[in-house]
Amino acid sequence: MAATAISVVGLCKDYGTLRAVDELSFTVARGEILALLGPNGAGKTTTVEILEGHRQRTSGTVDVLGYDPATGGRAYRERIGIVLQEAGFDEEFTPRELIELQRRMYPRRLAVDDVLALVGLEDKQHDRVRTLSGGQRRRLDLALGLIGDPELLFLDEPTTGFDPGARRKAWELVENLRGLGKTVLLTTHYMDEAEHLADRVAVVVHGRLVALGTPEEIAAGRRTASVVTFRLPNGVDAAELPRLDGTLSTDGADLELETAEPTRSLQELTSWAVARHLELPVLAIGRPSLEDTYLELVAAADPEVAAAADRVVAGAPA
Repeated sequence: MAATAISVVGLCKDYGTLRAVDELSFTVARGEILALLGPNGAGKTTTVEILEGHRQRTSGTVDVLGYDPATGGRAYRERIGIVLQEAGFDEEFTPRELIELQRRMYPRRLAVDDVLALVGLEDKQHDRVRTLSGGQRRRLDLALGLIGDPELLFLDEPTTGFDPGARRKAWELVENLRGLGKTVLLTTHYMDEAEHLADRVAVVVHGRLVALGTPEEIAAGRRTASVVTFRLPNGVDAAELPRLDGTLSTDGADLELETAEPTRSLQELTSWAVARHLELPVLAIGRPSLEDTYLELVAAADPEVAAAADRVVAGAPA
């Protein structure tokens, strides 16, 4: 069994009468990438700040790399890296100058050239920060978080506002960290990002853990296993369909059948169409995604935040 990098047991954080984190418990293995998911206000930021040592907990036990973050001091901070969602830079410095400056603060250090190569900033290392694009600045954020050779990296919303191409490049950078043996605690609002990068995901709603496992394990726990999507030819009414096991609903011009027996349902549907010499213009089968399951988990935990979760998944402000 892999050694544990993070152990959280019964973590609580109160702000007056508001409980932001409520009996939260989970572990992160060394070398693992764990994505912490949840709608705005779920307690993710508070939890991460407690793990970083920037906020005091109300109760519970927390062990990170063998330290209590609340009392670990400099010895603890030297072993972690933090990449905030937004970081300010002096616009007149160059990436190389900033990385060299940050490097002097750590007893364990990576080589500046190695970090520049890892994040893909070799060609921009002597340019002023004010000339960098948003994606290049995010690479610089990551370089500054890595230069102290941390065992554990806290990575907050690494691709917010990125275009698809820049997001893919950022994903490659995070995947490189796995090759270096780093442990990563990732917070993100993008379900495809969590599905692509994380070994496991933890879903938090109102400070409580509602799901923990691999993206596949969590998706497999959904009520129905698969969705058969199809469209009927012009002039054919849904009332003519045979009896199909599952729940049939409409999505625009398409019909969707949620079923626990997709093979049988697909056979019944296609046999009916062939017998009537019909060609279905749309026919597809898919298993539930992490996004599907996430929305169901959030709605089940608190229906009032389900609509906000829909907007978060879509990338809009909640």
